[in-house]
Amino acid sequence: MSVGWAKYAFKFAEYYNNCSLDAMWYPPRLRTREWMFIGFDDRPPERHRGFRKPADLMSYVNRKIPSNCFYSTAYYKDPNLRPMKEKEKGLQGADLIFDLDGDHLPGVTDGDFPAMIQVIQEQAHQLWHDFLEPEFGFKEEHLQVTFSGHRGFHLHYRSPDIWQLDSPARREIVSHIRGEGVDIQVLLDGPDCAWRRRIVSGVDSVISKLDRAHRDDADGRRAMKELKGIVDARIGMPGSRIKRCGQDTLKTIAEKIQDNGRRNRLIEGFQKGEVLPVFGGRRGGSEYDDAFIELVKGDSSVVLGKAGETDEVVTIDLKRVIRWPTSLHGKSGMKVVELPLDRLDPQGLNAFDPLIEAIPWSQSSNREKVRALRSDAVYRIGESRGELSEGEVYDVDEATATFLVLKKWAEPVK
Repeated sequence: MSVGWAKYAFKFAEYYNNCSLDAMWYPPRLRTREWMFIGFDDRPPERHRGFRKPADLMSYVNRKIPSNCFYSTAYYKDPNLRPMKEKEKGLQGADLIFDLDGDHLPGVTDGDFPAMIQVIQEQAHQLWHDFLEPEFGFKEEHLQVTFSGHRGFHLHYRSPDIWQLDSPARREIVSHIRGEGVDIQVLLDGPDCAWRRRIVSGVDSVISKLDRAHRDDADGRRAMKELKGIVDARIGMPGSRIKRCGQDTLKTIAEKIQDNGRRNRLIEGFQKGEVLPVFGGRRGGSEYDDAFIELVKGDSSVVLGKAGETDEVVTIDLKRVIRWPTSLHGKSGMKVVELPLDRLDPQGLNAFDPLIEAIPWSQSSNREKVRALRSDAVYRIGESRGELSEGEVYDVDEATATFLVLKKWAEPVK
């Protein structure tokens, strides 16, 4: 936990003590949910907790003051049972959760926190409007959208039609969204669909990144890092054309795309529904074309968050616990906030802004001094914004100090 955590535990206590029962959100079928809590100290998380009614839950939270609160996506006959194997015998079903986390986006870092939030918000919006609604027939009436309180967004889907889906069935949904096994030529030859549209737009996006990566400057290095992250994520995926791809290969592709004739043939081919081999490879091979195709597929897919330390994404894991809306996030001090779907698009007229609307602390005249623990970290909390330089002392408002310290970007100065 961050330096001076006792102060922030007190702030969390104030928040929960001042919340009425009606001010908090509670998951449907509360008594069937398992709960997990993480404290401000170094003790292990407390799991296998169940509550019969909201008053019992809030009584526990006000007594323990956790730094992080989670509830199960699954419904159990007895959520208090342990070990997990015994509890699973009473598994009655589970919600479908899509966890989009900026920590998992290729080439994206939370060092520029506002920019990262915007990218992941766009991904969450695209996930619903490009895939879940049009291709799976999901209905908005069963959807709950939440900001995670830190680096991402969660889409909770609670239709009775999906409660009984097992892990393999959920994996099929994820595989489609992630573009596993996608054959670009088959898509271009087929009817209009989300993946076909994303592939066509993805070509322009990848070419733009390659143009940036071709330049020998800071932006070029950032673009190269992003491309490497995308292609690394594709290695090992079902249907992937590549087993390895180093920066030299990406530099060669970036160099080759500068040839206008090659560029025009590539773009015109995609517009006509053809994947033309314009890059080639060493000794007459196709490694550069293969890498370009995987870049397009990777750049166009939706990156879903991983489930803890496993390789299964959150959507697949029936035993997953997810953050409790209206609770606080112990790594940021921000609130887990529910928002309407029509405010999810960050480019919309009434777009949700978590860096204003998820801040539970005052930005009044109370000032606090903090010392930066890293450089090149960009933040925005309400009206406060800036870039940190390691070792420098900053005089900031209470909300900004809470964010910077809990995020371990700064430490309090006495």
